[in-house]
Amino acid sequence: MGLLSPTASITRYMVKGKLEKPILESIYNELIKNSIKEIDNHPAEQIVGWTSFENPYLPDFEGSSFVIGSHLIFALRVDKKNIPTKVIKKHYNQEMSKRLKETGLEYLSRNEKKEIKDYVTNQLCLRIPATPNIYDIVWSYEEGTLWFFSNLKSANEELETLFKKSFKLSLIRIFPFTSADLMSDISDVDRDGLTKSSPTVFTV
Repeated sequence: MGLLSPTASITRYMVKGKLEKPILESIYNELIKNSIKEIDNHPAEQIVGWTSFENPYLPDFEGSSFVIGSHLIFALRVDKKNIPTKVIKKHYNQEMSKRLKETGLEYLSRNEKKEIKDYVTNQLCLRIPATPNIYDIVWSYEEGTLWFFSNLKSANEELETLFKKSFKLSLIRIFPFTSADLMSDISDVDRDGLTKSSPTVFTV
């Protein structure tokens, strides 16, 4: 569920750090540098990269297409090949039987078994297309805030890692504690009290 969906899951972030000037050019260069690459017909099982909001399957950031006013709109794309365990097991056993027959051995070593499993997995990855998962992003670079349209732990971790790598900026998730601590004008005394507070459990 993304930006234009009738319902959406959103994680709010505060962006910590400063962008190199000229800002839009710096962002554009990093979006291009770290844009999604295709892994169909490639042994890689997963790849993560930036893609455009309007056409996520053919990333295009030309002409500042990702800029709307003071907001940047683009997306994170995670392509992953999901190979069923039973499929790997089937081809692994077939390859192992073939290897035993060719060598005349009764058993294979642990390293040989791992080698066969890696070979089988790579061969299957070459044949299976990757499934794309797209997560929209709205970044207000002037306010230093970012909205990420997903609450999935794995997707958020991929975003935080790639964002740091690309822009040399840190993302801090905004929830009640960080909102009170970092985004509110509170005194040192109140901040000390906040750090010592504990969650309240509500029961019905």
